[in-house]
Amino acid sequence: MTDSSRLNPPVSTITKTVVASLVGTSLEWYDFFIYGSAAALVFPRLFFPQSDPATALLLSLASYGVAYMARPLGAVIFGHYGDKLGRKTILTTTILLMGLSTFLIGVLPTYPTVGTLAPIALVLLRFIQGIALGGEWGGAALMVTEYDPDGRRRGFLGSLVQVAVPIGLLGANGVFAVVTDALSPGSFQAWGWRIPFLLSAILVVVGYLIRRDLSETPVFERIEATQSASTAPIADVLRTSRREILLGLGSRIGSDIAFYVFTLFLLVYVPKRLGLPSSVAFMAILVASAVHIFAIPFFGALSDRFGRRSVLIGGAAATIVWSCFFFQLLDTKSPALIALAAVVGLCCHAAMWGPLASFLPEMFETRVRCTGASLSFQLAGIFGNAPAPIIATELLLAYNSSWPVVVYMAAFLILMIICVTLSRETAHIDLGASVANAKLANSAA
Repeated sequence: MTDSSRLNPPVSTITKTVVASLVGTSLEWYDFFIYGSAAALVFPRLFFPQSDPATALLLSLASYGVAYMARPLGAVIFGHYGDKLGRKTILTTTILLMGLSTFLIGVLPTYPTVGTLAPIALVLLRFIQGIALGGEWGGAALMVTEYDPDGRRRGFLGSLVQVAVPIGLLGANGVFAVVTDALSPGSFQAWGWRIPFLLSAILVVVGYLIRRDLSETPVFERIEATQSASTAPIADVLRTSRREILLGLGSRIGSDIAFYVFTLFLLVYVPKRLGLPSSVAFMAILVASAVHIFAIPFFGALSDRFGRRSVLIGGAAATIVWSCFFFQLLDTKSPALIALAAVVGLCCHAAMWGPLASFLPEMFETRVRCTGASLSFQLAGIFGNAPAPIIATELLLAYNSSWPVVVYMAAFLILMIICVTLSRETAHIDLGASVANAKLANSAA
């Protein structure tokens, strides 16, 4: 195969890669999000019953955040092999690891049966989920974006990987909504909550079969043919790209917090604060996630036209403005307005989320791109999504007002604006070029 044909693969190959990456990543996010729904609805009573209800909820939400602590470890482990062995290698491994851990959660005995072993096993499996997802995102993002080395459609193609998040969220909340509607509360608490987790076994087999025949990316093939792979990607990226990791981290924390507040926090706020049925929150999340699916590639395509930075900064600014109205709409207790609040919130989030799968990989050289992009993406979860459930809930309980939650979110969105402003524009750089050459080209432009 000539160098030209490797770097300009046929449309059918690109389509197959995008579909395989999207399907597999959607299934992994489905596995990840069903835990969040269960942590808000059933885990406090089934796995932490020795505590009072408020403390049990916080412990359950804390177990939800454990995965975010594990995701950087997954980024290092799978980023290492992604940069040494190739991007496709890690995709088949991470989907099997995620599927197995999710299925095992579905068969776990609860606290009344085995005592403290139940929450310990739950947290351990959640940790493994985090490791799997920590490696998944980088591999999927690079599989797609490295098929467009000159960057004409890279923002759009990368955003299709990001669509996996609302698809996974839609699937997770949709399954939970169906199960809770079909079963009595007693049956749901007794065994019905296990159904979404057990379904993961079927879905993962489908995802694995779709992914196993993928080809390696043309950019990685080129670098493999002309240079030796990095023997220690994590050491190399920390030595050469510390600034990029920190800027990438700061560029994502605010969007993490906004996503949690506009989605999973509704499962706490709507029933606990407003006294409405959980189904109202589920419906709002389902409608908003459906719109989110289309908004993400729209903003990914905009980033190809207007640049990554302008779209990311615009999304952060819009989110700050909308957060001032979000809780006011929730407090009306109108299901339609609650859904509207979530829909607009996720549209604002889409502008911050869509360009990320191209923006972060573009910061790093090919030899360490999987490690660098994965690490900056996953480290943000430690400061964003991991503590967000506890901090948002505690602020709500302590001040009996939603405004501290708004301020908390806005502070990290301002940090995002600062970090993106300090970053270089990467929309049309050559992914096969060195970072040094890319920086010079960007400065000349």
